[in-house]
Amino acid sequence: MLMILVAGIAGWITLRGSLAQLDGTHASAATSALHAPVSIERDNLGAPTIKGSTRGDVAFGTGFAQAQDRYFQMDLLRRVAAGEMSELIGPAALELDRRNRPHRFRERARKAFDALPATQQGLIERYTAGVNDGLAALASRPFEYWVLRTPPAPWRPEDTLLAVYAMYFDLQSDEVRHILSRAALRERVPADLYEFLLPATSHWDAPFDTATPSTEQQPSPPATRPDWLRASKDTKHSSTAITDSMIGSNGWAVDAAHSAHGGAILASDMHLGLSLPNIWYRMSLTWPAADGQPRRITGVTLPGAPLVIAGSNERIAWGFTNSYGRFIDLIVLQRNPADPLEYRVAGGKWARATVVHERILVKGGAPLDLPVIDTQWGPQIIAGPDKTAYALRWTAHDPEAVNLNLQQLEDATNVADAIHAAQISGIPTQNFMVADSRGEIGWTLAGPLPKRNAATDPSTGPLSELPFDSTMYRGWQAYLAPAAYPSRISPPLGRLWSANNRTLPLDQAAIAGDAGTDLGARAAQIRDDLFALPHATERDMLAIQTDDRARWIENWRGIALSALDASALKDHPQRAEFRRLIETWNGRADADATGYRLVRAFYFSIYDAWFGRLDAELAAAGPQLSFRAANSRYEAVMETLAAHRAWVPDGVADWHAFMLDRIDHAIAQLPPDTTLADASWGARNRAVIEHPFARLVPSWLPWVRGWLGAPHDALPGDFNMPRVQTPSFGASERMIVSPGREQDGIFEMPGGQSGNPLSPYFMAGHEAWVRGDATSFMPGETVHRLELVRR
Repeated sequence: MLMILVAGIAGWITLRGSLAQLDGTHASAATSALHAPVSIERDNLGAPTIKGSTRGDVAFGTGFAQAQDRYFQMDLLRRVAAGEMSELIGPAALELDRRNRPHRFRERARKAFDALPATQQGLIERYTAGVNDGLAALASRPFEYWVLRTPPAPWRPEDTLLAVYAMYFDLQSDEVRHILSRAALRERVPADLYEFLLPATSHWDAPFDTATPSTEQQPSPPATRPDWLRASKDTKHSSTAITDSMIGSNGWAVDAAHSAHGGAILASDMHLGLSLPNIWYRMSLTWPAADGQPRRITGVTLPGAPLVIAGSNERIAWGFTNSYGRFIDLIVLQRNPADPLEYRVAGGKWARATVVHERILVKGGAPLDLPVIDTQWGPQIIAGPDKTAYALRWTAHDPEAVNLNLQQLEDATNVADAIHAAQISGIPTQNFMVADSRGEIGWTLAGPLPKRNAATDPSTGPLSELPFDSTMYRGWQAYLAPAAYPSRISPPLGRLWSANNRTLPLDQAAIAGDAGTDLGARAAQIRDDLFALPHATERDMLAIQTDDRARWIENWRGIALSALDASALKDHPQRAEFRRLIETWNGRADADATGYRLVRAFYFSIYDAWFGRLDAELAAAGPQLSFRAANSRYEAVMETLAAHRAWVPDGVADWHAFMLDRIDHAIAQLPPDTTLADASWGARNRAVIEHPFARLVPSWLPWVRGWLGAPHDALPGDFNMPRVQTPSFGASERMIVSPGREQDGIFEMPGGQSGNPLSPYFMAGHEAWVRGDATSFMPGETVHRLELVRR
């Protein structure tokens, strides 16, 4: 017992030693290069304000603060991108490294860094020095390295670009699954059914330039009846779980004429996977700029990079949503049977791939030699039961993919300047929203846009997102110049909105392509919310961000109520209770909403009957392939089938019997001992937001896992509504700000600033995010002050 006590005390002391220094002064050989002292002032949430005399000194302070609070997170970002996780974790990470290393992002990052302008290189170098000084200044290495029994490796300049490549994986790599799912579907269905199953538009569409709902309707179901409907109601494949293809991120802006105070307002809530610590690190940076005017940039940074990614410079405010354009092509390699490294290209000629041997270091094991086959378009990947060889062409592989041009937003004074900076930035291509202090608003695409040849590489229609044949593939040869980018500046409607949907009308949408843009239900709801507000306030914007009205599912409630007629309820008390609960439901996906959970279960029970067997067949063709992965508009297909009462599975008498069968199936899916009245949405949608190490904790130590995670709060929201929310996916931040009126802005994020569970800032601010409270955008009064001084 004494030894256990001693070990516990020693562990506690070690953890305490890895806490960030909050007060006093710090001097080292690294700080000797500072032009003047740099202060790190923290408020009651631990959010730092970095003050320095030059931009380079502020970059040093940024790196110092991020490393002290978040170094392990930074380490994971660079290692995931580089395919170097096994060196830190061991053999358990080999599958991840095998998947990521062929992209050779470390080598690309080195070349990209060498190609940066000297000013950008210098900024990264000053930041890198700050990171390594912040790490060295900890009295004890971050606790994760003690658990892993390995010291942290120092930060290198190219690691900052690797952090950007990590976001490419997060935001664009799922396009491969989208393409392969479509390819597997195309092999299984005739052309008319394929086209019906993959609509390019629907009545949910909410592009710019129109304030009214779309009248677009799905065509009638084709005469072809899918063979997978045979007895599919008995499929073991169940989609009633929270959807596996969550899409989220909202952004919008209203101009001065439509705000309550006469200033433009920007709202941004980027939705991502949620863990502890949060993906973003909140900061405010201030220094005197070259023009003699003070610069203050406030917002969120990505640990591993020296820039504010989304925020305000007091003259403009900006944010992002993922565009889901076409940035990956898969090319089927017509290989030479006599030489697998040879493949046919246009003109019937043979090209030859090269082999690069990547050495993967494995903690506790021997290094692994990974041969990477590189084609003229990108690395070769093998997929499918027939082991098809594809070349993977990705914008992330090109020199345009990464740079620090986003830094130009720090000096931008108006919408036009900001839009240009966004268009030349090396980031995963995003919808970029901006508002300025003159009351104007704007949108463009930020990041590289491939310049495609419409004659040889069509970007619209259901066949555009299938693999290409290597003998016919041309692909993009260059990138669009900023002047060719689509944009909207000071739109006549005075409002702009984006929710991962198709933002442009169809005649313009091909410029970015569509690789899984959202259905549009969220965007339509946001659009309608905005037009219901002739003069909006910041609080109004927060109400839209937290809007959990489930408009998308009202049609399905009506279908269920229609089926639950008097004959259906006779001698069926559970059906009667089901009807009562959905009839009295308030229409929201709030935590107490029993009706929402029941209608949602009914909806996915119908999905199972129509597509469960198909999903099982697609999954057999490749991991994680599914109809939903192929078609982000599957809801529109289901609505059309329901409107025509089509596709009643074999063995079911008629449509009415089919609907009752699905209601009964939804009831049966509830957990044992759960009554219908107790089946609230919040009981199902509980937060599972944890440190990555929480899953390593044995079940007999639940308090330790709880210590590494957020409370299991009942969370409102779901997909297809502005408040996108599942247990571990949702708003990674909520930001609302009017440039020049930052003091009235609002900011929330899950988790806290620190990655150390012993820090008072590990969870500080999290409850406000759960509740959707209006907390301040700007940092509060200084509680702690650390000064970095020259030795």
